[in-house]
Amino acid sequence: MLKLLFLLGLLSLASLFVGVSELSPALLLAGDSQALELLFTSRLPRLLSIVLAGAGLSIAGLVMQQISQNRFAAPSTTGTIECAMLGYMLSLVFFGNGNQLWLIFSISIFGTLLFVTLIQRIQFRNAVFVPLIGIIYGSIISSCATFLAYKYDALQMLSSWTVANFASILKGDYELLYIALPIAAFTYAYAARISAVGMGRDFAVGLGLSYRQVLVIGVMLVSILSASVVMIVGALPFIGLLVPNLVSIFYGDNLRKNISRVAIVGALLVLACDIVSRLIIFPYEIPVSMLVSILGGLAFIYLITKGPKNV
Repeated sequence: MLKLLFLLGLLSLASLFVGVSELSPALLLAGDSQALELLFTSRLPRLLSIVLAGAGLSIAGLVMQQISQNRFAAPSTTGTIECAMLGYMLSLVFFGNGNQLWLIFSISIFGTLLFVTLIQRIQFRNAVFVPLIGIIYGSIISSCATFLAYKYDALQMLSSWTVANFASILKGDYELLYIALPIAAFTYAYAARISAVGMGRDFAVGLGLSYRQVLVIGVMLVSILSASVVMIVGALPFIGLLVPNLVSIFYGDNLRKNISRVAIVGALLVLACDIVSRLIIFPYEIPVSMLVSILGGLAFIYLITKGPKNV
């Protein structure tokens, strides 16, 4: 854990001083007004948004895998992100803006709960079918959102959500991501119940738990975290799939102990990809979602080919 925190600190420090505009420790120590403004207006908000987004999506993926009893489940493979996009479009259509958080969260929660209920009623022989069904389900939801975007001339706004990019994050734009902090704390306190639900309905009921109640709460945690990240920075595919599996390989499957590890590793992964995205074609930068998609896609293929014994 200490090594992970140390690495996160190093990458965070590097992130503050990587960019087109000049910013260095010497300028900050000298009290340069432009350097200080750049730090507090752009670089620091960008760093915080990266850390919160990576940690939030990773925790969401960990919870989703527990409640769905499937290592391939994640917000990007269960339709959660697409439902958030649909909620955003409905907010634009009915209220003229995309700021109706209650509607976006509600659509995301309802859509995710519908998918979880669906896969629990269908007995799959192979766990790989769950994310495949989820991708198909997400495509249907995404098509509905795209239809609304075409109809109401909002395709460009919707398209911006599909590509995550931290370049436009400034002070005042990212504060909604702080919702990840209380949700992470609640998840830690609620970990035993979520783990029990992950063992199956009969096991949870045998312990005296309300299976449906815990399931709904778990879906709410996943949906709110995922929708918050998508609304602020866009879609970061496969983070919720890749990070919990990486942590599970090295540290086991204890949900409570893994929450902090998953959060740190998720922040590390997104931060590393963001730094590379700024340097690979400097002074320009590519969307961080491109690098995350490559890593996540390769990891998804690897997990599938490992065999069912590891799923």
